Amino acid sequence: MRSLDLPDSWVGAGFVRDAVWDHLHGYANRTIEGDVDVVWFDDGALSPELDRELERRLSLVDPAFKWSVKNQARMHLRNGDAAYTSVSQAMSYWPETATAVAARIGDDGRLHINAPLGLDDLYAMHLRPTQMFISARRCIFDQRVKEKRWLERYPLLRIVP
Repeated sequence: MRSLDLPDSWVGAGFVRDAVWDHLHGYANRTIEGDVDVVWFDDGALSPELDRELERRLSLVDPAFKWSVKNQARMHLRNGDAAYTSVSQAMSYWPETATAVAARIGDDGRLHINAPLGLDDLYAMHLRPTQMFISARRCIFDQRVKEKRWLERYPLLRIVP
């Protein structure tokens, strides 16, 4: 991801969440389910075609993963929200608190974490909808829980209101 040199870029969502939950469940060397989400922010580069080109470039670097690249500067349009100002703010509109986590290796070689809603639910294995998904969008949260089979895959998880 660093080779792309994208502004405000992170690996996040399910890739990070599942790695933590795998560890907390004692699962070793599990196969990655789903894709590796790369999120970034540049309100001057809103073309979805650019994201597809970035996915292609990442696949050339490491074809073992299914890459998903999304410029968060345009995701508000899909979600019907006001314009986001950063990856961190966009993440606060994601469906689950434990999914709103991202990481990257900084220029200093250290791991940086982006968790606008905190890490408590992730580490406590609490599956909680974010503020945007408590009422009107709750059906989306419930559908994600079912489709992703989280309660089957991670039996220590608890859905909390």
